[in-house]
Amino acid sequence: MTFVQLPDERVYRLPFYLAMEEYIAQSFPPQDYFFMWQVPPTVIFGRNQLIDNEVNVGFCKSKGIEFYRRKSGGGCVYADEGNIMLSYITPDTNVNFTFNRYMTMVEHALQKLGVDARTTGRNDILIGDKKVSGNAFYHMPDRSIVHGTMLYDTNIAYMSGATTPSASKLESKGVQSVRQYVTTLREYITLTIAELKDFLRTSLCKDTVILTQDDVDAIESISKEYYTDEFIYGKNPACTLSRKKRIEGVGEFVADFVVKDNIIRKANLSGDFFLVGDVDAMLLSRLKNVAYTREAVEKALADVVCEDVIMNLNKEKLINLLFD
Repeated sequence: MTFVQLPDERVYRLPFYLAMEEYIAQSFPPQDYFFMWQVPPTVIFGRNQLIDNEVNVGFCKSKGIEFYRRKSGGGCVYADEGNIMLSYITPDTNVNFTFNRYMTMVEHALQKLGVDARTTGRNDILIGDKKVSGNAFYHMPDRSIVHGTMLYDTNIAYMSGATTPSASKLESKGVQSVRQYVTTLREYITLTIAELKDFLRTSLCKDTVILTQDDVDAIESISKEYYTDEFIYGKNPACTLSRKKRIEGVGEFVADFVVKDNIIRKANLSGDFFLVGDVDAMLLSRLKNVAYTREAVEKALADVVCEDVIMNLNKEKLINLLFD
C-alpha cells in the first residue's frame, strides 16, 4: 500500500481531506493508497443523515466546532487534534471484502501495539466494550473509499455535546450516553500521537508518493462543494407520513413520504445505513406514484435487490419499516 503525503505540514479544514480522497480515486493509478489527517474540532455526519437529528448546531457554534456532511453513509462522528482520521482508497469494488480488509488491517495494527482491539458490528473497532474507531465507506467509479476515526486523546466532552445520537442507537450499544461508549488509545499505549502515526504508516505502507502544489490546487477545487449550505444542510423533506426504526446490523432509518389520495408522490430515506448503490435511482424512484399499500409497494419493489442498495438490508425488513 502507498502512503500519500502532502507537500507541507499545513493543517486544512475537513472538506479538503474528503476531497483529497476523491482526487486520489479519480486521478491516481489503480492500487491501494492510505493517508492520515487531523483537523480542528469538527463534526462529520453521513450522507443520508438529517443534520437536525445528528448535530447540536447551537453547541457547535458556541464552541467554534465546524460541521460538514460527507459523501459516505454511516453515522455522525466528532474529530479534533486528538483524533487521527484514516483514509483508504482501493480499486477493489467488492464492498464487504474491501470494508472487512480495511477493518482487519487497522485491528491487527492495534494488536501489534498490545491493544486488545476487535472489530464488531457494522463498522466499529472496540477495546473491551468501548469504541475506539468508527468507519464508513463509499463508492466512486472503479474505486472504493473507506475512512474512519482513531480516538487517541479526543475531547469526549465536546464529542458528547456536539453530537446527538438517538436513544435507540445508544440503547443498541447498551449505554445511555456517548461518554459511556467510547474510549481513547492514550489509556492503553505509551506512544505519543506522532509516534502512533509513524507506527501506522510503517505498518501499513511500503512506499510513499508526495503530492505537488498542482495536486493541492485541484483538491481545493473539489472541496468547494462540501462548504455549500445545500450540501451541508441537505433537503429535509416535507412529509405527510414518517416511519422510524433501527434495524439491527443495518442501521437507523427514517422513511418520509408525501402521500396524496393514498398515492406516494415523494419518498425519502435518511439514517446512518451504508449505501452500496444509488438509493434514489434503484429504490425510491420505484415508489413514485405507487399506492401506499403493502401489496402495491411489494409489487413495485419486486425486482429490487435491497442488499445491492443498502448493506445488509433485505426486502422484508424494508417493507416492515415502511408499514409497521
